[in-house]
Amino acid sequence: MVEHNDDVNERLKNEIYGQPKIKPDEQRRYMGTFRERVWLTISIQEIQEQDWTTAFQKELQKHPDCLVIINGNLDDNYTSKYLAIANQLKVDFTIKTGSDIKTGADNLAIVLTDLKAVFANPVDIAKLYGQSDQDKHQSSKKHESFLQHLFHN
Repeated sequence: MVEHNDDVNERLKNEIYGQPKIKPDEQRRYMGTFRERVWLTISIQEIQEQDWTTAFQKELQKHPDCLVIINGNLDDNYTSKYLAIANQLKVDFTIKTGSDIKTGADNLAIVLTDLKAVFANPVDIAKLYGQSDQDKHQSSKKHESFLQHLFHN
């Protein structure tokens, strides 16, 4: 009889408060998925500071069955290029909005995830790809002009 009451109490709690979530902080961080399912992340700061579309496209081509999760609370100016690439490559995507999807610099703008655990490491785009090609080209121009300045004076 006591066991039956525990089941009833558990069902009542679940109906009132909802099913308990596994790793809720992790699911909030990765916009509804688990870290072990993630192939790639782009933070809001990273997407605002430079263009990662080439690296993003490479990752989508490596993982064509992935799901792209996009932070819908961000301005479309930041995410529309990535959405267009996912659409062009026919990769599934979802746009998440709501109060639990944050827009701070450390929060995520884009997550490439799988349906199963992949245990990829690292997943941060800056750690995987470093500077974008465009930024490398600009920094080499700055370096050349410094050398030119040094030798021409």
